[in-house]
Amino acid sequence: MYALVELARKSVEEYVRSKIVIPVPDPLPEEMAGKAGVFVCLKKGGQLRGCIGTFSPCRDNLAGETIRNAIAAATEDPRFPPVAENELAGMSFSVDVLSAPEKVDDIRELDPKKYGVIVTSGHRRGLLLPDLEGVGSAEEQLRITRMKAGIMPDEKVEIFRFTVKRYQ
Repeated sequence: MYALVELARKSVEEYVRSKIVIPVPDPLPEEMAGKAGVFVCLKKGGQLRGCIGTFSPCRDNLAGETIRNAIAAATEDPRFPPVAENELAGMSFSVDVLSAPEKVDDIRELDPKKYGVIVTSGHRRGLLLPDLEGVGSAEEQLRITRMKAGIMPDEKVEIFRFTVKRYQ
C-alpha cells in the first residue's frame, strides 16, 4: 500500500502549491476502499514536521482519510507552522492505518513497540502511535499519552491499544 504514501505526498504537494484538495482516485483501488483511522506523518531531515490523524474513520474510505489527514498534517498541526512550498523537496511521508482499538485492563497487555495506545478520561482523549523513538516502556507511553490529552497522572483513565500497518 505504498500507494497511500504517494497519495499523501500528492495531496500535500497539490494543496501547498495551489490550495486544491485532490479528489479520491477514480476508480478507487481496492486497497484504498476500506475504512479505518489513519495517521499521516511528515518528516523533513529526519525530524517530525507534522502528524495528524483520526482514531476511527471519518471518511468513506482509506483514500479520503489519507487525503484529509495528509493536508491537516501539513497545515493544521499546532506544533508547527504550515508547510511552505520550498519545504516539499526531500520531505518524507508515512501513513499508519490503525486497527480497531481494544480495551486494556492491565498495563502488562501493552508493548510500545507493537501497540499504540489511547487513553480517555471524560471527554479528553490522547493517542500515541507504536514504535516511536525514545518510547521504550508502557509506563513512558502512558505518561506521554496522558500529557497529550491533558490528563493528570492521578486521574483514572480507560486504556485502549491498537496496532498499525505503517507505510513509508
